[in-house]
Amino acid sequence: MLIRVGIGGWDFPPWRETFYPPEVPLKRALEYASSVLTSIEINGTFYRNAKPEHFAGWAQRTPDNFVFAVKASRYATNRKVLGEAGESIARFMESGLSELGDKLGPILWQLAATKRFDPDDLAAFFKLLPKKLGKRKLRHVLDARHESFMCPEYLALARKHKVATVLTDSPKFPNFTELTGDFVYARLMAAQSGVASGYTKPALKQWAAQAQQWADGGRREVFVYFINGAKERAPAAALGLLRALGAKR
Repeated sequence: MLIRVGIGGWDFPPWRETFYPPEVPLKRALEYASSVLTSIEINGTFYRNAKPEHFAGWAQRTPDNFVFAVKASRYATNRKVLGEAGESIARFMESGLSELGDKLGPILWQLAATKRFDPDDLAAFFKLLPKKLGKRKLRHVLDARHESFMCPEYLALARKHKVATVLTDSPKFPNFTELTGDFVYARLMAAQSGVASGYTKPALKQWAAQAQQWADGGRREVFVYFINGAKERAPAAALGLLRALGAKR
Protein backbone atom coordinates (compact mmCIF):
# COMPACT_ATOMS: atom_id res chain seq x y z
CA MET A 1 0.00 0.00 0.00
CA LEU A 2 2.99 2.33 -0.23
CA ILE A 3 1.95 2.88 -3.86
CA ARG A 4 -1.72 3.85 -3.98
CA VAL A 5 -3.61 4.10 -7.25
CA GLY A 6 -7.00 5.61 -7.92
CA ILE A 7 -9.26 8.05 -9.74
CA GLY A 8 -10.89 11.41 -9.10
CA GLY A 9 -14.32 10.98 -7.54
CA TRP A 10 -16.58 7.97 -8.03
CA ASP A 11 -19.72 9.39 -9.69
CA PHE A 12 -19.20 9.95 -13.43
CA PRO A 13 -22.07 8.79 -15.70
CA PRO A 14 -19.88 7.15 -18.42
CA TRP A 15 -18.37 4.91 -15.74
CA ARG A 16 -21.71 3.11 -15.57
CA GLU A 17 -20.69 1.62 -18.93
CA THR A 18 -16.89 1.39 -18.57
CA PHE A 19 -16.34 0.57 -14.89
CA TYR A 20 -19.28 -0.36 -12.70
CA PRO A 21 -20.96 -3.77 -13.11
CA PRO A 22 -24.67 -3.54 -13.99
CA GLU A 23 -25.68 -4.99 -10.64
CA VAL A 24 -23.96 -2.22 -8.65
CA PRO A 25 -26.47 0.59 -7.93
CA LEU A 26 -25.33 4.20 -7.98
CA LYS A 27 -25.62 4.47 -4.20
CA ARG A 28 -23.06 1.64 -3.87
CA ALA A 29 -20.57 3.13 -6.33
CA LEU A 30 -18.10 4.20 -3.66
CA GLU A 31 -18.17 0.78 -2.01
CA TYR A 32 -17.38 -0.91 -5.32
CA ALA A 33 -14.69 1.57 -6.40
CA SER A 34 -12.91 1.35 -3.06
CA SER A 35 -12.97 -2.44 -3.20
CA VAL A 36 -10.91 -2.56 -6.41
CA LEU A 37 -8.82 0.64 -6.11
CA THR A 38 -6.60 1.75 -3.25
CA SER A 39 -7.35 5.47 -3.13
CA ILE A 40 -9.72 8.13 -4.47
CA GLU A 41 -9.19 11.86 -4.80
CA ILE A 42 -12.30 13.64 -3.51
CA ASN A 43 -12.54 16.55 -5.93
CA GLY A 44 -16.09 17.79 -5.36
CA THR A 45 -14.73 19.66 -2.33
CA PHE A 46 -12.93 21.98 -4.74
CA TYR A 47 -16.28 23.52 -5.69
CA ARG A 48 -18.05 23.44 -2.32
CA ASN A 49 -17.20 22.26 1.17
CA ALA A 50 -18.61 18.94 2.25
CA LYS A 51 -20.18 18.44 5.68
CA PRO A 52 -18.91 16.33 8.59
CA GLU A 53 -21.60 13.72 7.94
CA HIS A 54 -20.43 13.37 4.34
CA PHE A 55 -16.83 12.66 5.35
CA ALA A 56 -18.01 10.26 8.07
CA GLY A 57 -20.20 8.39 5.60
CA TRP A 58 -17.38 8.06 3.06
CA ALA A 59 -15.08 6.70 5.74
CA GLN A 60 -17.67 4.16 6.88
CA ARG A 61 -18.33 2.86 3.36
CA THR A 62 -14.70 2.10 2.46
CA PRO A 63 -12.23 -0.63 3.53
CA ASP A 64 -9.99 -0.15 6.55
CA ASN A 65 -6.84 0.24 4.46
CA PHE A 66 -8.33 2.76 2.04
CA VAL A 67 -7.11 6.37 1.80
CA PHE A 68 -8.72 9.51 0.40
CA ALA A 69 -6.91 12.52 -0.94
CA VAL A 70 -9.01 15.68 -0.61
CA LYS A 71 -8.97 18.59 -3.03
CA ALA A 72 -9.10 21.87 -1.13
CA SER A 73 -11.58 24.65 -1.77
CA ARG A 74 -11.05 26.84 -4.83
CA TYR A 75 -11.87 29.85 -2.65
CA ALA A 76 -8.50 29.33 -0.97
CA THR A 77 -6.48 29.00 -4.16
CA ASN A 78 -8.23 30.83 -7.02
CA ARG A 79 -7.35 34.30 -5.80
CA LYS A 80 -4.96 37.09 -6.69
CA VAL A 81 -3.23 37.11 -3.28
CA LEU A 82 -2.72 33.64 -1.83
CA GLY A 83 -1.40 35.07 1.41
CA GLU A 84 -4.89 36.38 2.17
CA ALA A 85 -6.53 32.95 2.06
CA GLY A 86 -6.41 32.28 5.80
CA GLU A 87 -10.16 32.47 6.38
CA SER A 88 -10.97 30.23 3.40
CA ILE A 89 -8.33 27.70 4.45
CA ALA A 90 -9.70 27.58 8.00
CA ARG A 91 -13.27 27.16 6.73
CA PHE A 92 -12.20 24.24 4.55
CA MET A 93 -10.14 22.56 7.27
CA GLU A 94 -13.06 22.82 9.72
CA SER A 95 -15.62 21.36 7.28
CA GLY A 96 -15.28 17.83 8.67
CA LEU A 97 -12.01 16.41 7.35
CA SER A 98 -11.25 14.90 10.74
CA GLU A 99 -14.19 12.50 10.22
CA LEU A 100 -12.05 10.57 7.72
CA GLY A 101 -9.75 9.50 10.55
CA ASP A 102 -6.91 7.27 9.35
CA LYS A 103 -8.33 7.45 5.83
CA LEU A 104 -7.31 11.09 5.43
CA GLY A 105 -4.45 11.26 2.95
CA PRO A 106 -2.84 14.27 1.24
CA ILE A 107 -4.65 17.58 0.83
CA LEU A 108 -4.41 18.95 -2.70
CA TRP A 109 -4.20 22.71 -3.29
CA GLN A 110 -4.74 23.45 -7.00
CA LEU A 111 -3.76 26.86 -8.33
CA ALA A 112 -5.31 28.51 -11.36
CA ALA A 113 -3.39 28.00 -14.59
CA THR A 114 -2.93 31.77 -14.80
CA LYS A 115 -1.36 32.06 -11.33
CA ARG A 116 2.31 32.96 -11.70
CA PHE A 117 5.03 32.11 -9.20
CA ASP A 118 5.40 34.87 -6.62
CA PRO A 119 7.88 33.69 -3.97
CA ASP A 120 6.72 36.06 -1.23
CA ASP A 121 3.03 35.41 -1.78
CA LEU A 122 3.51 31.65 -2.01
CA ALA A 123 5.63 31.61 1.14
CA ALA A 124 2.84 33.46 2.95
CA PHE A 125 0.33 30.88 1.65
CA PHE A 126 2.48 27.93 2.73
CA LYS A 127 2.69 29.39 6.23
CA LEU A 128 -1.12 29.37 6.39
CA LEU A 129 -1.34 25.61 5.74
CA PRO A 130 -1.90 23.83 9.07
CA LYS A 131 0.63 21.19 10.06
CA LYS A 132 -1.89 19.21 12.08
CA LEU A 133 -5.60 18.51 12.31
CA GLY A 134 -6.14 17.63 15.93
CA LYS A 135 -3.31 15.21 16.63
CA ARG A 136 -3.06 14.08 13.01
CA LYS A 137 -0.10 15.27 10.96
CA LEU A 138 -1.20 16.71 7.64
CA ARG A 139 0.38 16.30 4.22
CA HIS A 140 -0.03 19.04 1.63
CA VAL A 141 0.56 18.98 -2.13
CA LEU A 142 0.50 21.92 -4.53
CA ASP A 143 -0.78 21.68 -8.10
CA ALA A 144 1.19 24.52 -9.73
CA ARG A 145 -0.13 25.00 -13.26
CA HIS A 146 1.91 27.92 -14.60
CA GLU A 147 5.31 27.42 -16.21
CA SER A 148 6.84 30.16 -14.03
CA PHE A 149 6.92 27.61 -11.20
CA MET A 150 9.51 25.59 -13.13
CA CYS A 151 12.44 27.22 -11.37
CA PRO A 152 14.92 26.41 -8.57
CA GLU A 153 13.39 29.09 -6.35
CA TYR A 154 10.02 27.36 -6.30
CA LEU A 155 11.54 23.94 -5.64
CA ALA A 156 13.55 25.32 -2.73
CA LEU A 157 10.51 27.07 -1.25
CA ALA A 158 8.30 23.99 -1.47
CA ARG A 159 11.01 21.85 0.11
CA LYS A 160 11.49 24.36 2.91
CA HIS A 161 7.81 24.09 3.79
CA LYS A 162 7.68 20.33 3.08
CA VAL A 163 4.94 20.70 0.48
CA ALA A 164 4.85 18.09 -2.29
CA THR A 165 4.32 19.13 -5.91
CA VAL A 166 1.90 17.47 -8.33
CA LEU A 167 3.67 15.46 -11.03
CA THR A 168 1.83 14.92 -14.30
CA ASP A 169 2.16 13.89 -17.92
CA SER A 170 -0.08 16.62 -19.35
CA PRO A 171 1.08 18.82 -22.24
CA LYS A 172 -1.10 21.60 -20.79
CA PHE A 173 0.72 22.00 -17.48
CA PRO A 174 4.30 21.97 -16.16
CA ASN A 175 5.77 18.49 -15.90
CA PHE A 176 7.90 18.53 -12.77
CA THR A 177 10.43 15.75 -12.32
CA GLU A 178 12.02 16.80 -9.02
CA LEU A 179 10.38 15.97 -5.70
CA THR A 180 9.68 18.58 -3.05
CA GLY A 181 7.93 16.56 -0.33
CA ASP A 182 8.39 13.32 1.58
CA PHE A 183 5.68 11.64 -0.53
CA VAL A 184 4.84 11.62 -4.25
CA TYR A 185 1.56 12.76 -5.80
CA ALA A 186 1.00 12.13 -9.51
CA ARG A 187 -2.06 13.16 -11.53
CA LEU A 188 -1.91 11.43 -14.92
CA MET A 189 -3.97 13.10 -17.63
CA ALA A 190 -3.08 11.46 -20.93
CA ALA A 191 -5.60 8.60 -21.14
CA GLN A 192 -6.87 7.92 -24.66
CA SER A 193 -10.49 7.08 -25.41
CA GLY A 194 -9.41 4.74 -28.24
CA VAL A 195 -7.40 2.59 -25.81
CA ALA A 196 -9.59 0.33 -23.68
CA SER A 197 -7.18 0.60 -20.74
CA GLY A 198 -6.72 4.35 -21.19
CA TYR A 199 -2.96 3.92 -21.41
CA THR A 200 -1.27 1.19 -23.43
CA LYS A 201 0.17 -1.77 -21.54
CA PRO A 202 3.77 -0.67 -22.25
CA ALA A 203 2.94 2.81 -20.91
CA LEU A 204 1.38 1.35 -17.76
CA LYS A 205 4.46 -0.81 -17.22
CA GLN A 206 6.61 2.30 -17.51
CA TRP A 207 4.47 4.14 -14.97
CA ALA A 208 4.63 1.14 -12.65
CA ALA A 209 8.43 1.21 -12.86
CA GLN A 210 8.39 4.96 -12.21
CA ALA A 211 6.12 4.54 -9.20
CA GLN A 212 8.41 1.89 -7.77
CA GLN A 213 11.37 4.19 -8.28
CA TRP A 214 9.54 6.97 -6.47
CA ALA A 215 8.71 4.57 -3.62
CA ASP A 216 12.45 4.05 -3.17
CA GLY A 217 12.28 0.58 -1.75
CA GLY A 218 9.36 1.34 0.55
CA ARG A 219 10.81 4.53 2.03
CA ARG A 220 8.35 6.89 0.34
CA GLU A 221 4.57 6.73 -0.09
CA VAL A 222 3.26 7.28 -3.61
CA PHE A 223 -0.19 8.35 -4.79
CA VAL A 224 -1.11 8.02 -8.48
CA TYR A 225 -4.46 9.24 -9.79
CA PHE A 226 -5.80 9.05 -13.33
CA ILE A 227 -7.52 12.38 -13.86
CA ASN A 228 -9.11 13.97 -16.95
CA GLY A 229 -7.78 13.06 -20.38
CA ALA A 230 -10.31 10.49 -21.60
CA LYS A 231 -11.95 10.38 -18.18
CA GLU A 232 -14.19 7.46 -19.09
CA ARG A 233 -10.99 5.35 -19.26
CA ALA A 234 -9.57 6.49 -15.92
CA PRO A 235 -10.76 3.47 -13.87
CA ALA A 236 -9.41 1.02 -16.47
CA ALA A 237 -6.06 2.79 -16.41
CA ALA A 238 -5.94 2.68 -12.62
CA LEU A 239 -6.77 -1.04 -12.60
CA GLY A 240 -4.15 -1.61 -15.29
CA LEU A 241 -1.49 0.13 -13.22
CA LEU A 242 -2.42 -1.90 -10.16
CA ARG A 243 -2.01 -5.07 -12.19
CA ALA A 244 1.34 -3.87 -13.53
CA LEU A 245 2.41 -3.29 -9.92
CA GLY A 246 1.29 -6.78 -8.96
CA ALA A 247 -1.24 -5.44 -6.48
CA LYS A 248 -4.21 -7.53 -5.38
CA ARG A 249 -7.53 -6.09 -4.20
